[in-house]
Amino acid sequence: MKFSGHHLKRYKDLGLLYFRYGRPVMSSPLINGDSDDEDHDQTDPNQLPKDLERLGPTFVKLGQLLSSRPDLMPPRYIRALSRLQDDVAPFPSAEAERIVEEELGARVSKLFLDFDPVPAAAASLGQVHRARLRDGREVVVKVQRPHIRKQIAEDFDALRELAKFIGRHTEFGARYDLEATIAELEQTLAHELDYCREAANLRTLRRNLAEFPHIIIPQPIDDYVTYRVLTMEYIEGSKITSLNPVVRTDLDGLALADELFRAYLKQVLVDGLFHADPHPGNVFLTLDNRIALLDVGMVGHTSVSIQEALLKILLAVAEGNGDEASDIAIRISEQKSSFDEMVFRHKIAQLVADQRDSNLGQMDVGKMMLNVSTAAADSGLRVPTELTLLGKTLLQLDEVGRILAPNFDPNDAVRKHATELLNRRMKDTMTEGRAYAAMLEGKEFLSALPSRLNKILDAVGKAELNVNVKPAETQFVMEGFQKVANRISTGLVIAALIIGAALLMQVQTRFTLFGYPGLAIVLFLAAAAGGLWFLVNVLWSDHNQRHENRD
Repeated sequence: MKFSGHHLKRYKDLGLLYFRYGRPVMSSPLINGDSDDEDHDQTDPNQLPKDLERLGPTFVKLGQLLSSRPDLMPPRYIRALSRLQDDVAPFPSAEAERIVEEELGARVSKLFLDFDPVPAAAASLGQVHRARLRDGREVVVKVQRPHIRKQIAEDFDALRELAKFIGRHTEFGARYDLEATIAELEQTLAHELDYCREAANLRTLRRNLAEFPHIIIPQPIDDYVTYRVLTMEYIEGSKITSLNPVVRTDLDGLALADELFRAYLKQVLVDGLFHADPHPGNVFLTLDNRIALLDVGMVGHTSVSIQEALLKILLAVAEGNGDEASDIAIRISEQKSSFDEMVFRHKIAQLVADQRDSNLGQMDVGKMMLNVSTAAADSGLRVPTELTLLGKTLLQLDEVGRILAPNFDPNDAVRKHATELLNRRMKDTMTEGRAYAAMLEGKEFLSALPSRLNKILDAVGKAELNVNVKPAETQFVMEGFQKVANRISTGLVIAALIIGAALLMQVQTRFTLFGYPGLAIVLFLAAAAGGLWFLVNVLWSDHNQRHENRD
């Protein structure tokens, strides 16, 4: 590691953090593939959030991001970090007004009719002030903390050095590629710091969720948005965690939870852009009993190919099909040199069996998806980030759904909306442009087919046709060839016996059977017995093969 005076204090803090928590985390039974036995770890995980808060906003956000990475952290630390509050002391309102004026190019008094100097909320990256525009509209103004980008950049310089050191000197670091993980987390934070990107996310989500009447996304005020300032509509309501019993009585929580879950499935599996941080603090209930989704700085993106894979694995998990979930996870993931497929399949089968034994109807889909990611990491399989992010999002949705309706079943919601999602995907793929492209490809195929067939037949006629077989399939192909050769040879022998018997029928001998030459009859009987045995053997073999394929 390289030390400099500028970063020396950070290196010292990170070193203490590493020696306090690094060893128990890296030696966790779960990381090593065993059960999660808390007796192995004597460190108090509840102290970790406090230490991260002491280190500053970068590490508060880092802790929140790590709380969604069960492939990196044992469950005890995940539970502790999930309670990490992004609620810190606000910075001076005069500084907030200075940043607003600097970014928007005018005095606060000219920009707003009213601007509340007391922040409504303060977080690690910024704080929010209520205000009123000149036209009377109520808004909230999100202002980024001063010098936060520089501080985060310096902190990640130190984190990269530490990750490089751990990667070179520990099995954990090499196995989990900490340098790539730190780079991924840094990019996520950089996106959260770009308020222009968040404004674009707000507009896109409002457009994508327009079909859901009970879900609302606050919209940005375009002329009041910059990289460090985000002004958006004010939505009056309260956090769902603070609903009083009277409101709950008048609320159709089950319908709201179902619509919210369906909206998220559409975001992930159809739209390709989803709000990735729907914890209860970011979900509000409006005065007219609608769900408002706030703080869309953290979003997830899914490509068309990964959407289909996620839909299949989500259905497999919801149905308790461990083999199908394993197949899909392996197909979409990166296999490391240490990947053990049998261990991974065994872990997934065990996870599904445990959930089925408890009660499939009460299974948390999000938790199960995160468990799949954890099992993959333990087995040397690097799953796409989208899978882990989807698991974390669904886990938070499970919590929100059960706050709205204690009897809400997320598995039933997945199964119920699966057909609709598949139909939506089919409609989205069958656009006019894609239909024309398919027609053109079909035309090219048909026009080129005769010449291609001629080339193949010419190659066969000239004995130039080569068949390439992968080494793993050689034994299977050779067994097939041997089976075909044995059947041909048996058929030839039976045919020879029949032909020989027919020829001998013309030769008169003293030895007769049934009034015919005896040797000819013997050959006929041998051919008949052989033919019958051959027929029974072929039918029995084919029957067994079909039975194995069904299994």
